[in-house]
Amino acid sequence: MSESKTVLLAMDFQQGIVERLPDAHGVLAAASCAVAAARTAGIPVFFVRVAFRPGYPEVATSNRAFSGTAQHAGDTMTQDHPATRLHPDLERRDDEPVITKRRVSAFTGSDLEVLLRGAGADTIVLSGIATSGVVLSTLRQAADLDYRLVVLQDACADRDPEVHRVLTEKVFPRQAMVTTTDEWIDDLG
Repeated sequence: MSESKTVLLAMDFQQGIVERLPDAHGVLAAASCAVAAARTAGIPVFFVRVAFRPGYPEVATSNRAFSGTAQHAGDTMTQDHPATRLHPDLERRDDEPVITKRRVSAFTGSDLEVLLRGAGADTIVLSGIATSGVVLSTLRQAADLDYRLVVLQDACADRDPEVHRVLTEKVFPRQAMVTTTDEWIDDLG
């Protein structure tokens, strides 16, 4: 049996999303530590962002999650707008891919699965904003694709702390190991 190959996903840590999160400092600090530790351990880091083409052609009017964005966000969620750029605190390197998704899950409307196969990944470590959005949707889809999953609960955040708590304590453990960034880093040792 071959050795496990892990990839860290840092999802939706983009300017416009981070700015809307109360007390974003803690989740950014945890995600930054996870990114640095992954690099040190030789674990590939993939960054995921949500963005659309100008005019939002990917958004159907029947899509409740994004049709309001398409109608009211102007160009702030388009792929070239500064609000969709990765937050600078994560200090992305040029050799680390940025996956642009068009839906909530990091898999839907992106080339994430192709990149994971290219990396030989069988384990995905998840971090991101929001716990009830990209983290939940990506976890469910990755579990259906038979990836081993780890969720860094302090490197994830949600606008509703109770939703974050319920997901990380009751829902995610059914399909993933849920741990803190510090515990994950210690296990890399």
